[in-house]
Amino acid sequence: MRDFRDAKVMAQTLREALNARSVSLTVGESLELIAKILGFPDWNVLAARIKATGQDDSKRVAEPARNAASGAAETEAEVPPTTLDRYAGTYRFHNAVFTVRRDGRRLSAHLSGQGSVSYRALSETEFAGEDVDVKLRFVSESGNTPATLVLQQHGNDHTMQRIDADAAQELERAIKERMKGRSANPGTEAALRRLIEEVAAGRPDYSAMSPGLAEATRQQLPRLQRGLAEMGPITSLAFLGVGAQGQDVYSVWHEGGASHWHIALDADGRIGSAFVMPGP
Repeated sequence: MRDFRDAKVMAQTLREALNARSVSLTVGESLELIAKILGFPDWNVLAARIKATGQDDSKRVAEPARNAASGAAETEAEVPPTTLDRYAGTYRFHNAVFTVRRDGRRLSAHLSGQGSVSYRALSETEFAGEDVDVKLRFVSESGNTPATLVLQQHGNDHTMQRIDADAAQELERAIKERMKGRSANPGTEAALRRLIEEVAAGRPDYSAMSPGLAEATRQQLPRLQRGLAEMGPITSLAFLGVGAQGQDVYSVWHEGGASHWHIALDADGRIGSAFVMPGP
């Protein structure tokens, strides 16, 4: 059962719920709102009350969390704040930035253009998303700051390398400039055409994909092939713009239908990410 000592966790839950409805709150604003909801004049008064009890929310025994996929209870592990601080930072996700921050006894993280997700600790190196089926695993050597972060979603692993603040800012700047200028990355149109034609034929070139995309394509090939084959040959492609994570967005018309594709190329020219949505 939650009480006033869980105010920080409650504020995090409030931010996530409002963020899902496109309402943005700072940490301070959410704490002030929770303080008023609990009947305190402001956060400073509530914080003093929590301190006076000698047991703030960061020291309370964690309630069992629920696994987003199975609904089963999971025990939240206690991870030292110094370890959480080492995990905080920026990681490269294809052409976008995955930002990790410490938020009390948990981590919060977001991808470029997306809202933050709270992550609870399953162990000292593994974390599970709150109400989303996503897990994070930090890989480090000899207790040092991790150089690699593995994000697991839908059974696929996405490995991200840690980058410094300057590199992260440059990636974010490049995305904003391309979104503003509506400029496609060279090679994405040709790569997308090849990908669609190969998948429709049931013979995708996995060597032209990142490991994560190749594995996802293998798993989904029967469904993807059937859907693309039913729509028939491509008649035209049109570049629509740049997505929030830096993917190029295309409308693809076939003889028997249409679809929207998001595609991004890695630095080595392979397709790093690609996904399709129903078209008009």
